[in-house]
Amino acid sequence: MTSNAPDLSIDPTELDHITGEKALAWAGAWSDRTEANFQDKQLAARIRDALDTDDKIPYVTRRGGFLYNVWRDREHPRGIWRRTTPESYEEGHDEWEVLVDVDKLARDEDEDWVWKGAVVRPIANDRALIRLSRGGADAVVVREFDIDSRTFLNEARNESFTLPEAKSDVSWLDRDTLLVGTDLGAGSVTQSGYPVEVREWSRGTAIEDAPVVFRGKRSDVAVGARVDHTPGYERVIFERALDFYTAKTFIGDTPVDVPEDCIVVPHKQWLFLLPRTEFAGVPAGALAVIELERFLAGERNMRTLIDDLPIEDLSITATTLLLTVLDDVVTRIVRFELGTWDRSEVELPDAATASVVATSPLDGDETWINVSSFTTPSTLLRDGEVVRQAPALFDAPGLQTRQHWAVSSDGTKIPYFITGDFSRGPQPTLVGGYGGFEVSLTPGYSAVRGISWLENGYYFVQPNLRGGGEFGPEWHSQVVKTNRHKVWEDHRAVLEDVVARGYSTPERLAIRGGSNGGLLTSGALVQYPHLFGAAVIQVPLTDMLRYHTLLAGASWIAEYGDPDTPGERAAIETWSPLHNVTSSPAYPPALVTTSTRDDRVHPAHARAFALAIAKAGQPVDYFENTAGGHAGAADNQQVARVESLIYTWLEKQIGNSPHQASD
Repeated sequence: MTSNAPDLSIDPTELDHITGEKALAWAGAWSDRTEANFQDKQLAARIRDALDTDDKIPYVTRRGGFLYNVWRDREHPRGIWRRTTPESYEEGHDEWEVLVDVDKLARDEDEDWVWKGAVVRPIANDRALIRLSRGGADAVVVREFDIDSRTFLNEARNESFTLPEAKSDVSWLDRDTLLVGTDLGAGSVTQSGYPVEVREWSRGTAIEDAPVVFRGKRSDVAVGARVDHTPGYERVIFERALDFYTAKTFIGDTPVDVPEDCIVVPHKQWLFLLPRTEFAGVPAGALAVIELERFLAGERNMRTLIDDLPIEDLSITATTLLLTVLDDVVTRIVRFELGTWDRSEVELPDAATASVVATSPLDGDETWINVSSFTTPSTLLRDGEVVRQAPALFDAPGLQTRQHWAVSSDGTKIPYFITGDFSRGPQPTLVGGYGGFEVSLTPGYSAVRGISWLENGYYFVQPNLRGGGEFGPEWHSQVVKTNRHKVWEDHRAVLEDVVARGYSTPERLAIRGGSNGGLLTSGALVQYPHLFGAAVIQVPLTDMLRYHTLLAGASWIAEYGDPDTPGERAAIETWSPLHNVTSSPAYPPALVTTSTRDDRVHPAHARAFALAIAKAGQPVDYFENTAGGHAGAADNQQVARVESLIYTWLEKQIGNSPHQASD
């Protein structure tokens, strides 16, 4: 296989211009060729049917007397925001009240709107700040919406809160006042492009005239505010995110005196603390609680609630605290009664990943929990009772999941899951992976992966590399900055272990990853190309000597290191994928994908890397979606298009029955 790149002579600097005419023409021509070569309309149609099925679970969030949901199907690919009553939901009726039809709004306004959420005014639940993105970008337009009348308030008459496209942060203070961080030009955003100040904005006034009530530094990642509306405990919490893992928190004007790497959660009269390093006798990764007033008065005699398992999530109801924890990458949910701190465990199905998908502490103790596995579709529980079950969308007879442990070069044991029909012997195997930002990868059901890969009799591997959060803060911190190379050592160990156990062979192994996972796979391609037969590299970081100057890149210096610091730059140079592309040894085929509308990871990372591989004479295909943001796709149709392309490409590279593109 050789590169089908349309133009290897393009000036690489042209690729920095996200919507530049030359860059778009170059990317479009190459993308068209790639899609023409790896198109399977039948697979795309089946994926689309699975994503659009009416039988999927409508996940909900309670706000007062209603349950709210965002729903996408074939008729509404952009989605509808709707609500129903708990009684209707429990009975399984489709009695939904449509609040915002994003498809109709996009047609009426001739905009490529993508739903990015609604900030509903707590307790009253009468107004919402609707967040709409053009093409799936992180930057959003904010518009005020009256829920009862189902109408947007009139901006022209200056009666609504409306913000132009920006990476804005908004919170309700009261019906006529917001706390806002947004881009108002010079000095209003950090070097990472997020708000650096919070303004108190009153209805009927210009945002530019709103007084600044809190401000950080331009070197911060972001500055934000949230309002606690709990009756009797109303307060404003400000936060300066210093980097991705450290912050300074203020309750009103009062700083919370904790180490910068300690997560702070005030709730009612208590303060919950989750330190990343030991603090006041509380171990790293543990959870402690103390009365807020006592802490602010200088007391440090805290109660440790849990210190024996890594904490994945913290959720609160009216009277309980729910902690999702990991036990060798298997989830458990521990419950504490607020005040007495009596501990119990939530009953869950065996061999399933559980997550708390919604609680509403202002409305009671209702708890929504989702459980699934690699082969079992989701079940939604409300207060322990099954209320919805998703359909099985691919054939899973004979499929099992095993957990193994590989040994990295420094002796660290790295767990991974492998799923498939093990009676079939060695098979094509797809290895995922992420390894960064304390993101934990737990088993979960994917109809797309099942339809496109597992049904073919192939294996899927999900490794839990260091850099994630599967075993607490240290699992992450031991591979940041100058130790980043250890992530690839872990990944390499998993690939070698899969082959050593007889599941596959190097030429029948493929690797896939997106974003930080795209950095993982692009790095693997240039470091140990002989260990696998194909690489899918999605919305990746690859130019690591200047990533901190591109879009939100400055916010990730705590993860990767600072290229402007000599010692850290020297380490980065050894593994930066773009700067380690060579013409020899031979690379396996690579597929590089991105989105023009990705305003988080600059598409130049993917463009420049694909170009460098092609110019080195190595095999590479490239696809750039013109919409989709950092997710790479903005709706189910786009997801089906991109996923079918990827899996068709993988089948042709390492599958048992390589096929030609179909009409």
